[in-house]
Amino acid sequence: MSTVTSKISTWFWVITVIMLLWNLVGIISFLQHITIPDEVLQNLPDNERELYENYPLWTTIAFALAVFGGFIGCIYLLLKKKFAKPILIISLIAVVMQMYHSIFIAKAMDVYGPGAAVMPIMVILIALFLVWLASFSINKNWIK
Repeated sequence: MSTVTSKISTWFWVITVIMLLWNLVGIISFLQHITIPDEVLQNLPDNERELYENYPLWTTIAFALAVFGGFIGCIYLLLKKKFAKPILIISLIAVVMQMYHSIFIAKAMDVYGPGAAVMPIMVILIALFLVWLASFSINKNWIK
């Protein structure tokens, strides 16, 4: 049985590269988060320092899965491999876990104000979009 592969639209490549770069920025943010020097941490306002000091291990793991999963998922999209979808689903789940902690458990909005909800919502929407993009691409036979 042969599978017909459709020509992939240019927008797919552009969006996927942008999303790859987005996740690269996420990896940089993660690395900065786990390597923040004590002197920098001590110079933060007390409420911000408490957020960092009380960041549980499970949220650090979720952060890593979110950004590395998103990055690897985008690489698989660029390689036209449908294995991108399960990786991006794992990334999405990790994003939701991390953002849930940030907003509802750590109460980051108490520290940073209502604007602290903007980035978590945007990150969740982008992770959802990437799962949709993988599904759409599989349905279009762009990736296999």
